[in-house]
Amino acid sequence: MRSNSVRILSAVLLLTAAGLAAPASAGDAARGEQKFAECATCHSVAAGANGVGPSLFGLIGRKAGTVENFRYSPAMKRSGIVWTGQTLDAFLADPQKAVPANRMPYAGLTDASDRGDLVSYLEKATK
Repeated sequence: MRSNSVRILSAVLLLTAAGLAAPASAGDAARGEQKFAECATCHSVAAGANGVGPSLFGLIGRKAGTVENFRYSPAMKRSGIVWTGQTLDAFLADPQKAVPANRMPYAGLTDASDRGDLVSYLEKATK
């Protein structure tokens, strides 16, 4: 149990530190919308439209693991993450490293420019 708590704390610190490195919202939202096509297989930006993944409506400023009527992994519920451009950027880079044992079957988006574009789109589209 203690080891799991240490991992979660490490992930939160990693996300926070990554957020200080570069502003995620410096990307191109139009290119990000094209990148979101890959995400749209599981996620929607429409309110209440859960699919395989939770709706991303209202994402920025929301605590991770809190969309009603969606079954999150225990790891995501315990993560303590509040979604900002920076925490989202870090999570998208490597979801399993950011939140070990989360259920999102996605390897990550390694290209920082693509992540910046995607985050810029999500910051606008999920309001």
